[in-house]
Amino acid sequence: MQADSISILEIGFGTGLNALLTLLESTTDNKTINYETWEAFPLSVEESRQLNYPEILKSGQDIFNELHKAVWGIEVPITSLFVLKKVWDDIRNFNSDRIFDLVYFDAFGPDYQSELWDTAVFRKIGACMKNNSRLVTYSAKGQVRRNLREAGFIVEKAPGPPGKREITVAIKM
Repeated sequence: MQADSISILEIGFGTGLNALLTLLESTTDNKTINYETWEAFPLSVEESRQLNYPEILKSGQDIFNELHKAVWGIEVPITSLFVLKKVWDDIRNFNSDRIFDLVYFDAFGPDYQSELWDTAVFRKIGACMKNNSRLVTYSAKGQVRRNLREAGFIVEKAPGPPGKREITVAIKM
């Protein structure tokens, strides 16, 4: 039996692309998505309006605007099946009452913000993940994989999207 809902954590809301793609894809599943994202340096609504993702995707302009206009710090229903909670804070302060099925770890790269990619951060996140859940990140750096292993994850490489040879998938056990 499949669950009626899924909880997703995104580290680094950034441009909102992961949230938009998740929401657009979710319309085929009829599952409620509880989407929590942590961002220390959010874009302004004005900056988000300059992005052309909905134009490229040929879908989702109104939804994309709603994602960026959503009030920080509270749960906001974007659609009847997608609830967004944006937290304006540094991930090192992470805490959540939710237990997550999936984590998108999309912080700036470890070369620029190494403190966000350390074992302590991954342990905090792992403590809020279900067993057998996944953390995915574009980073394939060896130190990131070692830190994830030290935090208790099983770490695998996976093929990356166009232009990226591989990504990292970490499984919470």
